[in-house]
Amino acid sequence: MTKRALSIAALAALAAAVPASAKPGPLAEALGAPEELSISATVRARVEGIDGQFRPSPAAADSLFSLRTTLAAEYDAGPVRFGGELWDARAYGEGPTSSITTSDVNTLELVQAYARIELGDGRKGAKGGHGMLTLGRQTMDIGSRRLVARNRFRQTTNGFTGANLEWTTQGGTRLQAFWTMPQIRRPDDAQGLRDNRVKVDLETTRVQFFGAHATLRHVLGGTLETYGYRLAEQDGDTRLTRNRRLWTVGARTFVRPATGQWDHDVEGAYQFGTARRSTAVTDRTDLDVSAWFLHAEAGYTLKTRWTPRLAALFDAASGDGGRAGHYGRFDTLYGARRFDFGPTALYGALQRTNILSPGLRIEAEPDKRSDVMVSYRAMWLENPRDAFATTGVRDAKGASGRFAGHQAEARVRHWLVPALLQAEAGGAVLFKQGFLRDAPNAPASGNSVYGYFDLTLTL
Repeated sequence: MTKRALSIAALAALAAAVPASAKPGPLAEALGAPEELSISATVRARVEGIDGQFRPSPAAADSLFSLRTTLAAEYDAGPVRFGGELWDARAYGEGPTSSITTSDVNTLELVQAYARIELGDGRKGAKGGHGMLTLGRQTMDIGSRRLVARNRFRQTTNGFTGANLEWTTQGGTRLQAFWTMPQIRRPDDAQGLRDNRVKVDLETTRVQFFGAHATLRHVLGGTLETYGYRLAEQDGDTRLTRNRRLWTVGARTFVRPATGQWDHDVEGAYQFGTARRSTAVTDRTDLDVSAWFLHAEAGYTLKTRWTPRLAALFDAASGDGGRAGHYGRFDTLYGARRFDFGPTALYGALQRTNILSPGLRIEAEPDKRSDVMVSYRAMWLENPRDAFATTGVRDAKGASGRFAGHQAEARVRHWLVPALLQAEAGGAVLFKQGFLRDAPNAPASGNSVYGYFDLTLTL
């Protein structure tokens, strides 16, 4: 039996043995599960399409049907918990020159397989604090999720193999330190992606990601987070990289939204170290990195029907001017972007790199089952010589200006069956202006129009 088959068999045996938690879900109840073992599953089906492509190379229009299935189980053996999670993400019907990547396809992957050790005393009021040490394959959400995240909208997720220590002091300060090898998703070739080929993800000491994060309550009228991360990668025998050796340090202050109150979220980070400009085998020049990003948001939630929240937004991140010996494009590491910049998948035009973008967002809840969101952004390039965000559109001479256009987005979610079946529909329009029309490699495909609809079953 192969290593992959053994892993799946072990997870299946764990799931079948004894599932459930304090409030077991439908799957746990159906399996007659006891307290010691929790089990859950999700199935999401999505249809999406884009017209007026903004990328220079893929076809002007594309459509896709995707299916994502997850199965997670965790056994509580007292001070130690053993868990695993299987992800199966597949895509069908895409065009021959589709933009799909490993963000869309990752079949039959054991993303999590861990032992979780309880530390300290978790009782209320206990002295000294309490924590958890997780060893093995795992996913991580850290802080705002802008630099380290378990993906939600995206078909596939970031996974990490290593050690993750979380500790909460008696006073409520939370500390986290980790050392990991990020999982390299496969298949990563065009034919393998189109065929939904099953191929085991890799970990290697040639790509290491580690750091620390602290959360302090009641600071500056809210919560303060500080962090420092290190990414160290080098070429493998068959895998070329940009040999990124990056340090990222940053801080965030925020107050969560509440009815009848103002809230805010301000985060900034600075990145330094070395990296190469490309993964080309001929590119062997290590460049000095100096890059940054900033997110600022202020909102207010009204005490009216639907409790609408209105927010003003501003995002900025540095780009690269091509100066000899230097590199200035911010690297968002393993972060998520959907909540700041709109849908990803076949869309995903915006990212925390080479962008200046103010915007507005309105969120509301018409009833207990539904929520809606509408947002607008104007967009400029931070550096006119670099590619704009993730579009791939670039003018190396900087002669096409900085203004890129506007983005409008809308989303609605509704629980068809509360806590069991949710429907979601949304879309975005990228109104191309200036740079996105005039740059040398800008496609003459008109405005980009994207839409999607999905159903998610949670068991």
